[in-house]
Amino acid sequence: MAERIGSLGDEQAYRALFRIFYKPLSQFAYSIVKSWESAEEIASDVFVNVWKNRERLLQVENLKVYLYVSTKNIALNYLNKAARTQHFSLDELAVDISINHATPEQIYISGEMVRRIEAAINELPPKRKMIFKLIREDGLKYKEVAQILDISVNTIDVHMAHALKKISEALNFTFTR
Repeated sequence: MAERIGSLGDEQAYRALFRIFYKPLSQFAYSIVKSWESAEEIASDVFVNVWKNRERLLQVENLKVYLYVSTKNIALNYLNKAARTQHFSLDELAVDISINHATPEQIYISGEMVRRIEAAINELPPKRKMIFKLIREDGLKYKEVAQILDISVNTIDVHMAHALKKISEALNFTFTR
């Protein structure tokens, strides 16, 4: 796909790339900047840069890593700029309404588990949380995350082991009736 965009300026390949990576890159940017509006802008900037510099894509070895590193760099630049000029924005509120035919007890237990898992993930140190989300939510490989964050695969492995231990500890609970 990178070759098609780079050598031919193939708009169809570019659109496919956008569809595949826009949401994961937005989520990754959000994990850095903590603002959905800014995260979406950052992901859009990544794709604008890809199109502007599409000839360079021919030299890119791993397109996925390239996109994540670009997102990280733009997000960090955004944070540096924001630190110099303080700015406030409201994040989107997401409401999920779904119909479930489970019993009230099942709903309660499932909801409690989800809350505990989310709480455990949110209590992770920022870098560990980012690594966990890149691997578990975005489906990246340890090696790819290591390249994106410029750390060793062993460090990724240690962070994931600690994250999984913390989450499993959060799930060791009992319900009282």
